[in-house]
Amino acid sequence: MFELLALNAAILLVLVLIQWAISVRINDVSFIDAFWGAGMGILAVASWLHVPGGPGALATLIMAMTAAWGFRLGGYLFLRWRREGEDKRYKLILRKAREEGHFARAALTKVWLMQAVLLFMVSSPAQVGILASPEPAPITPLAWAGLALWSLGVFFEWVGDWQLTRFKADPANKGQVLDTGLWRYTRHPNYFGDFCAWWGIWLACAAAGWGYAAATVVGPLFLSFTLTRWSGVTLLEKGMDKSKGDKYADYKRRTSAFFPMPPKA
Repeated sequence: MFELLALNAAILLVLVLIQWAISVRINDVSFIDAFWGAGMGILAVASWLHVPGGPGALATLIMAMTAAWGFRLGGYLFLRWRREGEDKRYKLILRKAREEGHFARAALTKVWLMQAVLLFMVSSPAQVGILASPEPAPITPLAWAGLALWSLGVFFEWVGDWQLTRFKADPANKGQVLDTGLWRYTRHPNYFGDFCAWWGIWLACAAAGWGYAAATVVGPLFLSFTLTRWSGVTLLEKGMDKSKGDKYADYKRRTSAFFPMPPKA
């Protein structure tokens, strides 16, 4: 298995270097967000293709869960980047490097390589679960439970993103706060969806063996941390507090930050 994981790491590195070269050419790294999801889907498919003895039903289920989540998210974020342009977060991270003339080096070390390491780690349950499930590995009740949790996450993420896209597309909503649909129950349905999807994939990995689950639990744990405490809710809401002011403050008072809850009166 270690040799196959090393092969996945090599595939990821090649893809990262190609995209780094493109980002230097266009002077923008923001499309890396699209690769975050798509890259995990690619690693899942690569793992599935290299299962010793051929993939079993469990391996195919984990691959399908990861690929469906990753390629949908990658496409959504790529289209958002094409529509909205450079992300303010990356502009801030690389501002000094641009001014000092070493954008290429900073883009590689501060963005692409760091994201590649985190991408590989977060997707480790999918990679290991697939590689550990050769034919005739069955879909167990634990794997079905993982699929159910993943399905809940996919619903929140896909529907939440769709509702947000429709809201932003209406010029009448400029400066307003989306507080209907899933956004009535959580301020971040898409992040909650990511959370559920990857804990669901981890449960499916556990169906291949609790030893594999223990070795890869760092993936969903880190994702949970980054969604709730680092670059997800915390960072996004700093910007929303500035841009939306009292409207967003009122929304925050009424609405759960992460886990869906009935809105407060």
